[in-house]
Amino acid sequence: MTSVDTEYLGYGAVDAGDRLIAADEPLASLQQACGGTLGETVAIPELLALVEKARRYGLRLARQFVATDGDNRITAWVEITPTRGEDGETNGCELAIVSWQTEELPPENEIEAARRRVEINRHLADASARLDPKQNILSLETQAPDLAELREQALGAIGKPWTDLVELAGNLHHQPMHWRLLDGSTLTVPGSARSWTAHLEPLGQPQPGSAGFVLYLTAETPLGFDPAQNSAQEPEAPSFGRDLTPVLRQPINRIIANAETIRTKLAGPLAEEYSNYAADIATAGQHLLALIDDLSDLEVVESEEFATAPDRIELADVARRACGILGVRAREKGIVLVPPPEGESQLAIAEFRRVLQILLNLVGNAIRYSPEESQVWIRLDRIGTRALITVADQGHGLDEAQQGRIFEKFERLGRSGDGGSGLGLYISRRIARAMDGELTVESALGQGARFTLSVPAAEDLRDTPR
Repeated sequence: MTSVDTEYLGYGAVDAGDRLIAADEPLASLQQACGGTLGETVAIPELLALVEKARRYGLRLARQFVATDGDNRITAWVEITPTRGEDGETNGCELAIVSWQTEELPPENEIEAARRRVEINRHLADASARLDPKQNILSLETQAPDLAELREQALGAIGKPWTDLVELAGNLHHQPMHWRLLDGSTLTVPGSARSWTAHLEPLGQPQPGSAGFVLYLTAETPLGFDPAQNSAQEPEAPSFGRDLTPVLRQPINRIIANAETIRTKLAGPLAEEYSNYAADIATAGQHLLALIDDLSDLEVVESEEFATAPDRIELADVARRACGILGVRAREKGIVLVPPPEGESQLAIAEFRRVLQILLNLVGNAIRYSPEESQVWIRLDRIGTRALITVADQGHGLDEAQQGRIFEKFERLGRSGDGGSGLGLYISRRIARAMDGELTVESALGQGARFTLSVPAAEDLRDTPR
């Protein structure tokens, strides 16, 4: 396959299954650095693509490929010649390395890598809990059926260590343990047959954990879906929210997490273009997951049985929590979230979880459509018997026609590339009205938008005459 005029740096051979069965240095070392060994499938992504093409079409190729060995970026030129058996069929390829250049990769951004690890844990988690600085439970959210017992126990364990509700593998220490010892620990959860791993995200600066923690519980295996379950019962019409959403969420979450693992090169070195491709997969997965959540919520709020569970809540607390949840996204765009100041209070009669859902949608939209280096404010007010909470931004604003359509189903006002479903504001208004409230908008082109949620106000019991 070679020319007498060409000086080659090394040779290799690939069989009909694209396994690297022979390789000189430095090709052999690169195969190992990329996670493979001799006798295994070519582990260098771009080289594997070239080998597959040459074998499939029986073509002799001379191409450049790029790879990383963990510390260096490799740019090499390879000649690939298909080999044929006695039957005339291609049974592999011969490789000849013409050139090989190495340059150091820039140092890895540890902060960015840590942040991506948190995102991976978040997407893989079947349950998440908010903890105070002493790792006591503040709240727990999960939709996994086998964690229903844990969810009920958490409601009665507010203010107690989360470790009281699980069994840590090999745990011989007194509780509470330091969060770094618990991060990555394996455990069992009452009521669940699956094995679990705990991941702790510390909140607060400069001391990690000074503002508490977010606990993520990740199962080693996804929850199975048994189509034969309740087969003896009368079949019901399939429900997107009840039947399909839990089944779809887990595989999509794992697609997102695996794509993020590839993107951040946590699973091994990878060329930048493949990392970018993995980022596109993760983004598409996140958009699909958001659409599934919106469609599930749509089914719920349009049901005749839909109702909320009103209680006395503090709107200022809900606002600060929404800002905390979306703070990272805002900082990525240089946007400052301005919650109600400490000490300001506005009591209301509404369902805490649903008000938080509405605020997350409003603040998320404000971040998405506001210019960089701008601000988003959340303000409280009261008019008569109504408690008000307003989200105001410095975006492009809406004209009168747009304001008339903004709460319609699937309305996106011509925005085609932001990944939104056009359901968030429609769902939010339905929820607001189910709480005997309302969601309105005031805006003008070039002057931003102000979305206001009004719900029944609650009297401060401390001010009630006895």
